[in-house]
Amino acid sequence: MNRKYLNEAIIGNNEIVASFSKKGEMLRLFYPTKDYKQFVDCMYTGVKVNDSAIIYLHDDINNVYSQYYTENTNILNTKIKNTYFNLSILQTDFAAISQNILVKKLVLTNENTIDLNVNFIVYSKLLSDFNNMVGSKIENDILMQYSHDFTYCIFSKAPIQGHRLNNSKEEIKSGILKDKDYIGMSNDSAISFEIGNLKAGESKEFEIIIYINNNLEQYQFDEIISDVEKIRKIDINKELEKVEKYWQNYVKKHDGLKVIEQKEKWQKLITGQENLNETTYKKYEQMKNVYIRSILLFPLLTNAKTGGISAAIEIDEEREKSGRYSYCWPRDAVFVTKALDILNMKEETTKFYLEFCKKTQSQNGMWEQRFYTDGRLAPCWGYQIDETASIIYGIYEHYKETQNKEFLKQVYPMCQKAIDALGTFLNVSSVPFTSQKNKENMKNFLTHESYDLWEMHEGVHLYSMAAMYAAYEAMLEIEKVLEKKEYVQEMELMAEKLKEYCKKNLYNEEEKTLKRSNKDNICDISILGTVTPFNMFKPNEKEVINTVEKMNMTLRTYTGGYIRFENDNYMGGNNPWPVATLWMAQYNLKIGKAKEAMEQIEFVIKTATKHGFLAEQINNETMQANWVIGLGWSHAMFILALSQLGTVPNCEKVAIGDRVIWTAY
Repeated sequence: MNRKYLNEAIIGNNEIVASFSKKGEMLRLFYPTKDYKQFVDCMYTGVKVNDSAIIYLHDDINNVYSQYYTENTNILNTKIKNTYFNLSILQTDFAAISQNILVKKLVLTNENTIDLNVNFIVYSKLLSDFNNMVGSKIENDILMQYSHDFTYCIFSKAPIQGHRLNNSKEEIKSGILKDKDYIGMSNDSAISFEIGNLKAGESKEFEIIIYINNNLEQYQFDEIISDVEKIRKIDINKELEKVEKYWQNYVKKHDGLKVIEQKEKWQKLITGQENLNETTYKKYEQMKNVYIRSILLFPLLTNAKTGGISAAIEIDEEREKSGRYSYCWPRDAVFVTKALDILNMKEETTKFYLEFCKKTQSQNGMWEQRFYTDGRLAPCWGYQIDETASIIYGIYEHYKETQNKEFLKQVYPMCQKAIDALGTFLNVSSVPFTSQKNKENMKNFLTHESYDLWEMHEGVHLYSMAAMYAAYEAMLEIEKVLEKKEYVQEMELMAEKLKEYCKKNLYNEEEKTLKRSNKDNICDISILGTVTPFNMFKPNEKEVINTVEKMNMTLRTYTGGYIRFENDNYMGGNNPWPVATLWMAQYNLKIGKAKEAMEQIEFVIKTATKHGFLAEQINNETMQANWVIGLGWSHAMFILALSQLGTVPNCEKVAIGDRVIWTAY
């Protein structure tokens, strides 16, 4: 397939998600869930003007581009100006709300002094293999690319002028499509439409619609054609208005930190100044851009039926550079659910724990590394104990936000099984802890090894131990809320022993610093997990302060961002990660260093993409996104850092909505 690693823009609805390049090329389309199935190898669009050959909209030397989202929406607009013909095209891509369709609306304007005769061409190549053979068929002015399970339909309200079902990539270069066949065996095909004559200064509207039929539910072509005919009757402009209103209301509803509503206070918080100049105002606008895009991204990563949360929209289907991204890691999702709660998306968080987590828990109580968002087990390569521990911790964090005791009752049996799994990992029995033998075991427990949260090293890891500590602390509180006090003492003892184990076995006596694992003394940003979010150690404990000083000397880059750990070689290595940088910001906020925290938040804001997406990594030289644009974990850490501003002591108090914010400026 075509190599296309960076998704510059993302749109979607409850079941469809699609990604685009900065030039408006559609790169990927997922349906019926956000991580499966991905249909598109490539989709090129172009125009034939007068006697020209095809002019690809996404790739022509005479094209000039600009791109933007309609304010506070997931509606993407790409302006394409062909300077040779002075033909201007506004391409608006959106997923409908009332129908599972993807719409590409085009407004073509002749800015020349002569008439332009325009034809519009679509080239579509779907992913295909021997278990997913794709054929093509033209019927009722619809290009139907079909496999066993799905039929992918591309059409317009206008009739198809020409088509080519085989060898179409070469044939479309002339811009003239002729084919005697109505059916073909190729997975790539092309169709053309007549826009007609555009007089100087004249504009015309045109649309391309994509509809995907699930053949497992209906597979007769006449049924599919009937669906398409109903879709053709939709007023596209009214549907666009409906989508715009939907997303703008969505942002308003989920402005949990009142960043938009209380603009002046957030301007002061971010810039540190009462009177704004152009530079300081830009800081606020950059922050707001990332904040709003976070609100709009989370629903595009979330399975509306199960609550499963994809880490990102896929970027590496062939696994050439990674193990792929479009899966749900329970650990990552727990960070995201904390952000969802802050953004008034509590129902989505509840669904994640009540439905997705229940569905994916193994019989032995643990959760595997990663899953499809519908709950099916995804390809894995090792066990990570923090995945299981994080869910117990996350459940209680969600309860603290909702105070929904019924929720705890529903997940309690799941938590019991998970606690049992942690006890097995620590070579001790867990609930019940009634026997003297079990209590003796707890005095000298040993731990099995697992992968770390970066999924690169096996051992006994401090972050994983801290996650288990937080799980036992959370279970202790859950027991108290549900008045199951017979296990409270045992939970307290397990948490205490875990902390003792870490201080004894994951501590460097010579440096007086914490160690990330039992196998090395490499400095790793994840050690901060012992303080935030898991609260195993206090932020001002001497060994923590020493460790943070070491981090500042070894992990901080000259640009102000932080790498994950020493000698990190993933994707070239030594690239700052927004996750790592925001982790340090959250630590600094805990100890009252608001100025340092704001510098780290500012690094993340200024390295966000034009559309407000946060990447997995930042190129330290160019300060641009280097890998995985729109990483859910990055956006979650950003929301958590903003919300944590309300915990900083010894600073000037500023009220933001219902939260108290502090600034050290």
